[in-house]
Amino acid sequence: MSAPLIVLVGPMGVGKSTVGELLAERLGATYRDTDADVVATAGKPIAEIFYDEGEERFRELESRAVRAAVAEHTGVLSLGGGAVLDETTRTLLAGHVVVYLSMDVDEAVKRVGLNTARPLLAVNPRRQWRELMEARRHLYTDVARAVVATDERTPQEVAQAVLDALELPDAASSGRENSTMTDQGPTRIQIAGSAGTDPYEVVIGRQLLGELPTFIGDRVKRVAVLHPEALAETGEAVRQDLADQGYEAIAIQLPNAEEAKTVEVAAYCWKALGQTGFTRSDVIVGVGGGATTDVAGFVAATWLRGVRWIAVPTTVLAMVDAAVGGKTGINTAEGKNLVGAFHPPAGVLCDLAALDSLPVNDYVSGMAEIIKAGFIADPAILDLVEADPQGARTPAGPHTCELIERAIRVKAEVVSSDLKESGLREILNYGHTLAHAIEKNERYKWRHGAAVSVGMVFAAELGRLAGRLDDATADRHRAVLESVGLPLTYRGDQWPKLLENMKVDKKSRGDLLRFIVLDGLGKPTVLEGPDPAVLLAAYGEVSA
Repeated sequence: MSAPLIVLVGPMGVGKSTVGELLAERLGATYRDTDADVVATAGKPIAEIFYDEGEERFRELESRAVRAAVAEHTGVLSLGGGAVLDETTRTLLAGHVVVYLSMDVDEAVKRVGLNTARPLLAVNPRRQWRELMEARRHLYTDVARAVVATDERTPQEVAQAVLDALELPDAASSGRENSTMTDQGPTRIQIAGSAGTDPYEVVIGRQLLGELPTFIGDRVKRVAVLHPEALAETGEAVRQDLADQGYEAIAIQLPNAEEAKTVEVAAYCWKALGQTGFTRSDVIVGVGGGATTDVAGFVAATWLRGVRWIAVPTTVLAMVDAAVGGKTGINTAEGKNLVGAFHPPAGVLCDLAALDSLPVNDYVSGMAEIIKAGFIADPAILDLVEADPQGARTPAGPHTCELIERAIRVKAEVVSSDLKESGLREILNYGHTLAHAIEKNERYKWRHGAAVSVGMVFAAELGRLAGRLDDATADRHRAVLESVGLPLTYRGDQWPKLLENMKVDKKSRGDLLRFIVLDGLGKPTVLEGPDPAVLLAAYGEVSA
């Protein structure tokens, strides 16, 4: 009977998936994760299984997945944090090469604090972590042939420690040369200061919560953590971690998504800051998606005429777009982001662990902004997506870190030269003129990335009809966007409303409509006042 080369066990957040993939690469083997098998079987995330059907049902699915994987898989296998609770599973692991990846409480809270899919750590992470470990530690050690500590080690170092502990040869030394950027520690991208603003840093990697106090600084007394309702546990974990380090930390809960971007919500935040004596030397931290970072930045820009703020984006969209560049704002009945300010953050922490629990539709939505960066400036992004469209749809994909980093570098280069959208920065709005009109028409119920996808196809067709863009590049828009599951069309009968909405777009000048189009791949330009018949014809190409 076949058997896995290595089975990894250990608590949630210890890095079994990342380490498992590294080990598989080095050993020239395949990787499998029983949590992923459970999700595939149930058709929904683990957190939803817990909430909808209960832990007992989840454990039943998990036990089945482990039995199947141990019987079928011949590479590196990782099990869910609680898999060893099942006696049948523990018996099944006897005689197999099992490695227990361990970590201490403080390290655990840093690693899982930004991940919303931890239903067993929902209220008090430190206390509940200790209780979980007291119940499980002996079970991990009983089934393990080796124990490898992960504290203060990169995933690459942990993988090497596993190989050393098992005295296994590294069969793919070239894999180390080709390992992802995340394996080598956080990536740091500098955003240059301009127009009287200070430079700041975007940090991309995993296990980044410990970086937050460095950005905040030791002269700060108060920190306000703004978070959406959906990330209540995450917001509290960040607040508690900051409080444990001596800051007077408060949490301010916002509505979810675009519902947070109103003047009423901003006023609520101002009131909370006033009641807690928030001064100009204090700091705001925005933890969440693009809407949250937009509001956090706007509140920071307007409180006492400007206080420092730090973005901790938890979605792809926020990481590659909303949190970088300093554009902050709220919506009005007349349009999206019409009230706002240019107020760059003091730093941005893009912890990729936050993406592990992101619903697939939200993850794919963020891919629209990444693909946009490919068309306007970095075609290598398009090559990576085309090489593995299914991998591009998930944070477990082989190019996740590189795609996010490349998209951020595109935006970093643009905003470093043009903070206030007086020239070059307009290219970042490729596809956004129609997208914002669609969002307003849908009362902001459409995902931003879905609207941008339709907007880019429209812009490509507009460029083609205007004689600017070649057929191959225009067609490539449809192929790449559709390959990751993004929409290409919108309701044909809505054109009159969309046209009116576009007239109040920020890029318009008077009654003159302005669109970003392409003169070719990576060659964005402005198209002013296109013929209404050409606009209508372009919209006909995206009409459903």
